[in-house]
Amino acid sequence: MLGVGGECMSTDPTAEDFVYDEFAYFRENATEAGLDWQGPPTVERVEVAVAGSRRVSALRWGSGPVEVVLLHGTAQNAHTWDTVLLALGRPALAIDLPGHGHSDWRDDFGYRPGQMAADVACVMEELVDGPVLVVGMSLGGATANSLAAQRPDLVRRVVAVDITPAPRSEDAKDIVEFISGPQSFPSFAEILERTVTYNPTRSETSLRRGIVHNARRLPDGSWQWRYDRRERPTSASPEERSADPWDELASVAAPYLLVRGGGPGSMVRDEGVEELRRRLPGAEVVTVDGAGHSVQGDRPVELSRIITDFGLSS
Repeated sequence: MLGVGGECMSTDPTAEDFVYDEFAYFRENATEAGLDWQGPPTVERVEVAVAGSRRVSALRWGSGPVEVVLLHGTAQNAHTWDTVLLALGRPALAIDLPGHGHSDWRDDFGYRPGQMAADVACVMEELVDGPVLVVGMSLGGATANSLAAQRPDLVRRVVAVDITPAPRSEDAKDIVEFISGPQSFPSFAEILERTVTYNPTRSETSLRRGIVHNARRLPDGSWQWRYDRRERPTSASPEERSADPWDELASVAAPYLLVRGGGPGSMVRDEGVEELRRRLPGAEVVTVDGAGHSVQGDRPVELSRIITDFGLSS
């Protein structure tokens, strides 16, 4: 792999000459998923200024008009969708939500779905032509719901991945424990060990890639997570408080699909599905066997087929 200045640099995060190249891992994604390798995809990093000088970063896939916008979950980033997008093969925009990936952190700690949706709307206004399919996982799914309610002109269809409004806190216990752990680790081996422990359904290879995209190596060889882990204020001002998430969902007019993990770790309960169908009688629900909360990580190719059939086949 050619690194900075044309020198051969390693993409192995444990190597001394490791240099992060976010576009160096696509072939590994494809091979692991059993996809035919057609050569490097067309992907570029782009950014949009929102609220003045704050930047929201994204990965733009393909050269044609964007057909799908993808929003990741808490403590993730746009690369969580890499294998899904390789399988889709469609022009897309995978956004790093504020406080995540390469996007700037918000000084006001405004990471509620409604606030995220306002930032996503700014990005879509600049980079997307007309309403498109929006896919969101976990926090990204809650953000997609707010976006569809606030800006129906931007959203043609919604796919929510393993999230319903107001999930039970006990269902998120392992996720909260994981992201509330140490900020820094003395070595890659130690950050990988913790990540493997909390993600039993994922392959170690995919988790290694995930860490490389979601953490940075410091000059002393230690690793530190990229996402904003600062302590949040204990209370929110009135303008920061979100609308009732179920009422907001009920106002969504776009066709709606919930993709639910069918294995351990899913955050969607039967009661949540029942309430979804009561609030949105036309909503569709698909269960992906063997997938936990991170359906895009556990079953990316199957998820790409579901997305295509629901919102991209025409």
